[in-house]
Amino acid sequence: MTDRFNHCAARTLLVLALVACAVRAACQETEYKMEIGGMAGGSFYMGDANWSRPFKDMRFAGAVVARQLFNPHMAVKYDFAVAGIAGDTRDFAGKFPGGGQATFSRTLFDIGAQFEYNFLPYGTGGGYRDTRRVTPYITGGVGLTFAPAPADFVGSLNFPLGMGVKWKAARRLNVGAEFTFRFSMTDRLDVTDRGPFTLNDPYNIKSRGIKNKDTYAFVTIFITYDICPKGTICNNL
Repeated sequence: MTDRFNHCAARTLLVLALVACAVRAACQETEYKMEIGGMAGGSFYMGDANWSRPFKDMRFAGAVVARQLFNPHMAVKYDFAVAGIAGDTRDFAGKFPGGGQATFSRTLFDIGAQFEYNFLPYGTGGGYRDTRRVTPYITGGVGLTFAPAPADFVGSLNFPLGMGVKWKAARRLNVGAEFTFRFSMTDRLDVTDRGPFTLNDPYNIKSRGIKNKDTYAFVTIFITYDICPKGTICNNL
């Protein structure tokens, strides 16, 4: 009788140990503090040479990115981007005073930070948080735009606003796509020294506040890798 009791007790303890291990494993979805990686895609400009045609005169854009992770819903992304913008008024619907025409192209450098909000809790699809491997998100923040020659050097604040989707392709690998408008505080991104007519206040209307400023946009895909684990979760079992 004693042997049967000991055998049953041992089996019960074994089952409880297995259950505890399973619960611990479920709770131990590793969380990370940071992501690092890059993004690449296209960029376009909207301003005096392009009022209303998104994706016109696309150029290459690329960036290095780091993302600080707070929880499955919230993060802050830091990026340093290099992008080209261009414009051509020869197929422009509007007319400039004196019938002038202008073309331009230049390279921009963009450094900034954007807050991201994931609509679904983002993660590997396990753990007590019931995370999802795919989520859409919105993003917004502040940055600095630098545009060197041709023409005068331009430096300006910009305010990015956009949306994207991210996918946890592997335990520490993230893949996604993002679209952001970058609203600059300058009207001189399209001013270059090509030809007798330039886009330096072509209508003699001075910009004030956010009115009549140049905008550019990024359409990119990104790949990042999780670093800096936060440590074990549910460690009280």
